Amino acid sequence: MKRQKKWIAIFLAPALALFGFVFLISIIRLGITSFTDWTIGTSPTFAGLDNYIYLITEDKEFRQSIVNTLIWIVLQATIHVSIGTILALIIRRQKWYTNFMRSVFMIPNIISSAALGMLFLCIMNPEFGMVNQIIRAVTKSDFSKNWFMGVDTAFFTVTMTWLPYAGLVTILVMAEMASISEGVLEAARVDGATDFQIDTRIVLPMMRNIIGTSTVLAATSMLQKLDIIMMTTNGGPAGKTMNMPLYLYRTALTNNNYGLANTQGVILILMGLIIVALVRGIYRMDKE
Repeated sequence: MKRQKKWIAIFLAPALALFGFVFLISIIRLGITSFTDWTIGTSPTFAGLDNYIYLITEDKEFRQSIVNTLIWIVLQATIHVSIGTILALIIRRQKWYTNFMRSVFMIPNIISSAALGMLFLCIMNPEFGMVNQIIRAVTKSDFSKNWFMGVDTAFFTVTMTWLPYAGLVTILVMAEMASISEGVLEAARVDGATDFQIDTRIVLPMMRNIIGTSTVLAATSMLQKLDIIMMTTNGGPAGKTMNMPLYLYRTALTNNNYGLANTQGVILILMGLIIVALVRGIYRMDKE
């Protein structure tokens, strides 16, 4: 046993060294500089908790970005994961339409976020966009709506550019389903279980860990979502679609306030750790 542990430590050492050099040192530096007043052209000077107090008590746009990010996290962890899981259950039955569904549903997931953003800008264009043209044809009116820049529609429109496309969740759940013994399912059918009962009482409970993993990936992806929001609304209108990564980007690279940006980075990391801990607890991922 000691010899096995020795070899495990030897093989892990390069990965741990790389992690420490690339990530750990950077995270420590991020944490230290989050307590400084540091802007372009100046050296970091200790400011205590001033950055944290300012963000929490005075910066309304940052608080709005937290609210938006939390809403998106909840939507990803529930609707997004549910869509992917349901589709995996449908495809597992190998009906005549499953290959078509698998191909069509995966297309948005293999397109880059920049291209997807441009595609939705065209679809939602107030003048020649497909959505407005369909509404005009149905209502026989000169309907025109700027979906991405409307205060009442921007958040929903941006959300729909990624929420329904849960291809990664589908792939992960389908891979885990492949490990279920066919004998277990056949025994349930012999006992008179319907397809719905098999899915809800046998398959889904056995998928708990992978669904939990998918939830972690989906939820934490909202702490990285930047490009498609920047491409479509750039956080507008009036901060309705501003999220934490985009606000951090603006603070660091537009306002050149590195101390405040690093404070936001620390808060972002803490949120990610809390999300992982919550999801693991909810899905009881540490238990068989």
